[in-house]
Amino acid sequence: MKKEIHPHYGPATIRCACGNVIETKSTKPEIAVDICSACHPLFTGRQKLVDTAGRIDKFQKKFGGRVAAKTKRRR
Repeated sequence: MKKEIHPHYGPATIRCACGNVIETKSTKPEIAVDICSACHPLFTGRQKLVDTAGRIDKFQKKFGGRVAAKTKRRR
């Protein structure tokens, strides 16, 4: 292998949005993630709502919690 062309592989810290911190090795010293194995629904069995774009707030603002009711059609 050629020397000095490969990135440095050393200790790294992975920080999740839930506060979980994982120590590992990587070519990057700091990594930030949104969902980790401690808070992912597949591993925990709990459903967690992740609304990064504000879609739920936008929907609630637009419709105000109204539920569409079926109406009878006129013939």
